[in-house]
Amino acid sequence: MNAHSESIDIAIIGSGFAGLCMAIQLKEAGLTDFFIAEQAETLGGTWRDNHYPGCACDVQSHVYSFSFAPNPDWTRQFAPQTEIRAYLEQCARRFELMPYLRFNMGLQRAVFDEQQQRWQLRFSDGRQVSARVLISGMGALSRPALPDIPGLESFKGKRFHSQQWDHDYLLKGKRVAVIGTGASAIQFVPQIAPQVAHLDLFQRTPPWIMPKPDRPISRAERWAFKHLPFTQRLVRGAFYWALEGRVVGFALHPRLMKMVQKIALRHLHKQVARPSLRKALTPDYTIGCKRVLISNDYYPALSRSNVEVVTESVLRIEADGVITADGKKHHADCLIFGTGFQATDPLPRDCIIGRDGVDLMDAWRDGAHAYKGTTVPGYPNLFLIIGPNTGLGHNSMILMIEAQVAYILDALKHMQRHRIATVDVKPAVEHTYNQQLQARLKRTIWNTGGCRSWYLDPRTGKNTTLWPGSTWRFKQVTRHFALKDYVVGLAPVNAPPRAIAAPNAGVERSLS
Repeated sequence: MNAHSESIDIAIIGSGFAGLCMAIQLKEAGLTDFFIAEQAETLGGTWRDNHYPGCACDVQSHVYSFSFAPNPDWTRQFAPQTEIRAYLEQCARRFELMPYLRFNMGLQRAVFDEQQQRWQLRFSDGRQVSARVLISGMGALSRPALPDIPGLESFKGKRFHSQQWDHDYLLKGKRVAVIGTGASAIQFVPQIAPQVAHLDLFQRTPPWIMPKPDRPISRAERWAFKHLPFTQRLVRGAFYWALEGRVVGFALHPRLMKMVQKIALRHLHKQVARPSLRKALTPDYTIGCKRVLISNDYYPALSRSNVEVVTESVLRIEADGVITADGKKHHADCLIFGTGFQATDPLPRDCIIGRDGVDLMDAWRDGAHAYKGTTVPGYPNLFLIIGPNTGLGHNSMILMIEAQVAYILDALKHMQRHRIATVDVKPAVEHTYNQQLQARLKRTIWNTGGCRSWYLDPRTGKNTTLWPGSTWRFKQVTRHFALKDYVVGLAPVNAPPRAIAAPNAGVERSLS
């Protein structure tokens, strides 16, 4: 077999939290015939790609880490990007994943081959690989969303999206236009505002912002976490349940969010003295409808004399600035987009092709959908981690990733035990699951709060991103892989074991 035409049992795409978690669990189960294909030169996923000033997690560090790999060395309650990236690299070393990583190998196209019952993959480095199982850890927040503004190409200054931050470009003394006021903007705006000559912040809809209960973690605490691990487990448990309690307001009783809104309003009034600015920054929808943001320095940054919040809509962009609907020109040397990601269209067209040559994007033309956020009818042996409706508004995504990884691992064990070549979720099973899911979503704050958000598919208005319940409920839902939910393709009796499972001594013993 030459280097350009390989065969592998399991191909994992992406080396962020999802891809690494899957790889660690496969290895622990003795399934070692896999690789992790990563389009970049290093691992880390979204925590490698997003490195803008002030980039940090908005979930407490102790919960935003693998349950099986606690990190006693976090220096802050909310970890900065550099520490999260270092944590992922440390996990890859600790669990000896380096030999399984393939860098500069972005997935270009994956086609399910009916005859071979395998996925034929083509990568950016020219490699062609045949895989029995394809696991996507590509994530929903990986493709930057750029606004379609007339004249964007005519801009003569510097421009970039927050995910592609150019650290070589010095902002000191420049006139900067920031378009967008999402989770990234509220972190980088306070960092750059003191450096620039002038900053225009173009805001379409103000976000609700809560105080950020951040603080450094003391040396004594870190010592305790390292030498008395139960202390870290207690802290993690306390944070987990505090966050989990928020699901009541988001998904079960949205009326409770009015109480939370009072805290956010108090935070706004305390930090913004100017009535006109305060009015511009007060949202007209219920808190929780869009992503709730946390910050202690965003409002003070907007109150600076060199910062202007522009609420007029952007009409067009010219060579040296931004024209708003009132005809005013806002001169700019640099444009920075804090406009988020293509969450409802996480994959490009012509990337994943299933049975009968159907592009996954066509299967999802009325909005993305999957069974338990993981499998899609017509795409045998394709498993999505952080697939449709697995996002959270209230707790750590790592909990969802671990639940999905456990479900996929259970599927692979079933396939091995029963000599199954392919599993393809039954359309009726997946349809019923999603009907019930959408019915529950209709009652949540995300659907009833009176706003437009990236949670909702712009074509259909359906919420295709979030899970309408607790993380422990999702863990229950994904605890067992049920063969009855799937159309099963059996392996030929004379098929070599290689086609069923990894050729690894002790695999049967470890799984039975």
